[in-house]
Amino acid sequence: MTSRGLSRFAVATAAATAGLLVLAGCSGAADPAGSAAGDPNVEIVVGSQNEPTNLDQIFGGSSGVTEVFTGNVYEGLFRITDDAEVEPLLASSTEISDDGLTYTFTLEDATFHSGKELTAEDVKYSLERFVGEESIAARKRQLSVIDTVTAVDDKTVEVTLSQPSISFTYNLGYVWIVNEDAGDLTASEDGTGPYALADYRKGDSISLEVNDEYWGEAPANGGVVYQYYADPTALNNALTTGAVDLVTSQSNPDSIAEFEAAGFQIIEGTSTTKELLAFNDRVAPFDDVRVRKAIYSAIDREKLLDAIWDGRGELIGSMVPPSEPWYLDLADNNPYDPELSEQLLAEAGQSGGFTFTVDTPDSGVHSTVAEFLKSELAKVGITLEINIITDDEWYQKVYTEKNFEATLQGHVNDRDINFYGNPDFYWGYDNADVQTWLADSEAAASVEEQTELIKKANQQISDDAASVWLYLNPQLRIAAEGVSGVPKNGLNSLFYVSDITKA
Repeated sequence: MTSRGLSRFAVATAAATAGLLVLAGCSGAADPAGSAAGDPNVEIVVGSQNEPTNLDQIFGGSSGVTEVFTGNVYEGLFRITDDAEVEPLLASSTEISDDGLTYTFTLEDATFHSGKELTAEDVKYSLERFVGEESIAARKRQLSVIDTVTAVDDKTVEVTLSQPSISFTYNLGYVWIVNEDAGDLTASEDGTGPYALADYRKGDSISLEVNDEYWGEAPANGGVVYQYYADPTALNNALTTGAVDLVTSQSNPDSIAEFEAAGFQIIEGTSTTKELLAFNDRVAPFDDVRVRKAIYSAIDREKLLDAIWDGRGELIGSMVPPSEPWYLDLADNNPYDPELSEQLLAEAGQSGGFTFTVDTPDSGVHSTVAEFLKSELAKVGITLEINIITDDEWYQKVYTEKNFEATLQGHVNDRDINFYGNPDFYWGYDNADVQTWLADSEAAASVEEQTELIKKANQQISDDAASVWLYLNPQLRIAAEGVSGVPKNGLNSLFYVSDITKA
């Protein structure tokens, strides 16, 4: 989602067939040229607008909780690298049955921050918790293929699936393994990662201290502080004055040239963040595909992208960006054409226009985008009313209660087209063919078969204008001179900090 929005589900490849072992990849951290060797005792201060709503991923802690905790405080059985590869982490080895239904994991010798040794019972607890009734975690639906989890012995876990899942190990890369005795994790933690939570000041900052007893390679720095800023101008000022060492995402392209001139490093990578105008497809008039397509064709998205990102970023025509294997170039599938828009409105019985409300979070560029849409839609007789709300209000009103007509939101997840296969998702898109193709793609015997099925779904959601995919964000991070090891890409808000150093 947005820079402070919710994480989502994903469809991904982890192995070509159920019988193959997981891929091993390298971390893709950027190491800016000219950086001097860093001081391992120096604390890194990270500026972000991406504050978690709470500290527990199963209760919708937002993409901010992924940015801070995944891979840093908590670890999974597998790790998704900055280059979107899957590599073993807490699972030292994996065996997969010939039918693809049974996975046997052998665990590393790791300990939690509390000092307790990691056991198979903790893994069993964590997986069952993730897919349990209380959980609203991203990828819960994908991991609902888990049938049973058995602790064979202290270091061996056996997981049986109800059906083959080609993305199973990939999705496990986002599941935290937690201490089964930890209790409430919404404001505390007990993970196995290279950092432990030192301080949590809601609305201000999160501090991580180095875990001296970490089972793996020690971090290259002396700890990390995430300092939060609601206002992008305040965040930029913090970077300029040296109050922070880097920013996780630059939301104001107008300042890029200024930072370049001042000697800051501009780190540009691959983004998976899609800016969406999402309809509630359950309610009139958005239950009519002609209305959705009319709105799509009323918006000059190229002009919008230039206005917001000064030519950076990219136009897309579905939920799938070019970095994913099932990408189709659908940017012109619903073309900018006001005359076509008016024609579609007339066919849908809306020639006189109508009024609707868009609920938009107050973070990022959403309110600016909303004003642009209001101006564009007015040209075809549609009145857009803008309701600016907080991220917490968005989560309750839009995501949980589904009490909205339309909303602006940014979806950060990689490989998340499968949202459109879930009619209960907040936007309520319901197409039986898409649901079948996406379900069948997950049970596919090969990447090629999976790709073909997802491409069908990709085309259909675009034909149906299930949402308006306004643009794909550019991925821009800015770091002070002397800072190195900053992750380059913007994959689902993952932000591994172990390699970041400062001279």
